[in-house]
Amino acid sequence: MKNVAIIGSGSWGVALATHLASNGHNVKVWSFNEKEKDLINNERKCKFLPGLVVHENIKCYTDIKKVVDGVDFILHVTPSKFTRETFVKYKEYVGNKPVIICSKGFEKQSLKTLDEVILDELPEARIGVLTGPSHAEEVAIAVPTVLVIASHDKEILELIQDTFMSEKMRVYTSNDVKGVELGGALKNIIAFCAGVAAGIGLGDNSFAALVTRGLGEISRLGTKLGGERKTFYGLSGLGDLIVTCLSEHSRNRKAGKLIGQGKTLEEAKKEVGMVIESIDNIDVAYELGKMNDIYMPITETVYNVIYNGLKPEDAVKELMTKEKKCEWE
Repeated sequence: MKNVAIIGSGSWGVALATHLASNGHNVKVWSFNEKEKDLINNERKCKFLPGLVVHENIKCYTDIKKVVDGVDFILHVTPSKFTRETFVKYKEYVGNKPVIICSKGFEKQSLKTLDEVILDELPEARIGVLTGPSHAEEVAIAVPTVLVIASHDKEILELIQDTFMSEKMRVYTSNDVKGVELGGALKNIIAFCAGVAAGIGLGDNSFAALVTRGLGEISRLGTKLGGERKTFYGLSGLGDLIVTCLSEHSRNRKAGKLIGQGKTLEEAKKEVGMVIESIDNIDVAYELGKMNDIYMPITETVYNVIYNGLKPEDAVKELMTKEKKCEWE
């Protein structure tokens, strides 16, 4: 039995807590919101996961020190844009405890990946990244799920694999921290585009092309930033891309679909009702592509849809009429 801290009481944090509690572990969840804390502790509910009965081994607190004290490891599960400010709240209590990043995205201001953000604040931190094709709604009800844990620390790989593995969850290991993290962050942008395509009524042919060419963009930028090419064709790349582009659970896809149907960005955000990582990170990927001279036509085009008023239908025409190329260029 392990004692685990989860920083973040959103759908993914509570889903991971539910899985770990079902595996027999004790879980402390941190929330910044008193109402969410009371809902979890008193009513055994999570507002983001309707129908879930929160496991008795899960306790929620707004005192972050109390959550981190005495645990074997920490799962950091906040939206990417809040990673630094939240980590600062508890970094003095981390000590030698592994910090496992379960969020997907970048820090917009610095263009840094989340492991870089945490190492900025605590250079000696023991870091892992847990990701893969997974929706909170399914993990919470024990749908079989496969994830990957990446770390340069062998003890972390073994710890997370041993703690999470069950007949309902399989966990593979990787040493490619950068690649695993980038795959999880960049696929959200392509999922948003898949939603736009659905919103304007494109078909299966278009979808398959978008996902395939989108994966090419992810791998080109990801390898330039230090990831291994094979990683982008594994669970954190291709696997996560498929589930996020296909599923109605995906808030990134849903947001894109609303944009395709003619909603404004603010209307889409309001209707989704939760953080949409793709919208927070499209401009980061665009800037990184430009800085590194990477050919990323899908990212550039969706950037123009979001920030420069390009109509989705015109965006499709723009992509379809680009200069002729060899497939592997």
